Amino acid sequence: MTQIGKAGRPVSRISQAYPDRVEVRGLDLTGDVMGRLTFTEYFHLLLTGQEPSADQRYFLDLLLVSIAEHGMMPTNVAARMTLAADPDALQGAVAAGILGAGSVVLGTSGECARMLEQAQERVAGGGEPTAVARDVARSVRESGGKIPGFGHPVHSPVDPRAERILELAGERGVSGPHVELARAFRDAVAEAWGKPLPMNVAMPIAAVMLDLGYPAASVKAVPILARTAGLLAHLVEEQEDPIGFLIAGKAEEAVEYEPPSSA
Repeated sequence: MTQIGKAGRPVSRISQAYPDRVEVRGLDLTGDVMGRLTFTEYFHLLLTGQEPSADQRYFLDLLLVSIAEHGMMPTNVAARMTLAADPDALQGAVAAGILGAGSVVLGTSGECARMLEQAQERVAGGGEPTAVARDVARSVRESGGKIPGFGHPVHSPVDPRAERILELAGERGVSGPHVELARAFRDAVAEAWGKPLPMNVAMPIAAVMLDLGYPAASVKAVPILARTAGLLAHLVEEQEDPIGFLIAGKAEEAVEYEPPSSA
């Protein structure tokens, strides 16, 4: 068999089940974890291998709350319509919603983290945050791209969730170089686009997590986990008061069929 990519060591450091116990990150699940750690703390342990500091616990909880639910968004619509089509497939409906966590909806925190991390490397190499942000924003604009973490179809002129995260990060003294860069990007984006664009919740999620020491690769896990909770709420409601087929019907009404023009 041809192997794709280089193999890592055949080990996992997360968990192992034994006949008499479950060990998670070196701790006994029933003896050391259950009844002591909250789910947020446990998620941090699973994700990083360490128990969170007070600030990590506070902000991880805050960020999960900030993005768990946002109304009848595409992820929730997809999940509801999937459950309407197969009422026994709760897990499939959740999966349908999570599959929509991409580069346009829900999944941009990971892209923000990568952009902030790369920008911070330039700052560490002697660049000034404002100048680096301007250069990145200008390059994206000139290439015709979209900059992650800015713009929102509903929230304008600001995303209240983003502003609250930044406010609390400042109050609790966890704002660091990545939050500083996020603020610099706000001005740089307005300059490059010729108008202010609201910083959406994805940017401060990424900035605060990076300043709290989380690796960039872990940032997208937060909106995925959080939105799973929101999806489950929608799906329980869908089972009790179905609207999935109503949503599908409204979509059909809204889209006009246009047959091919004759040759």
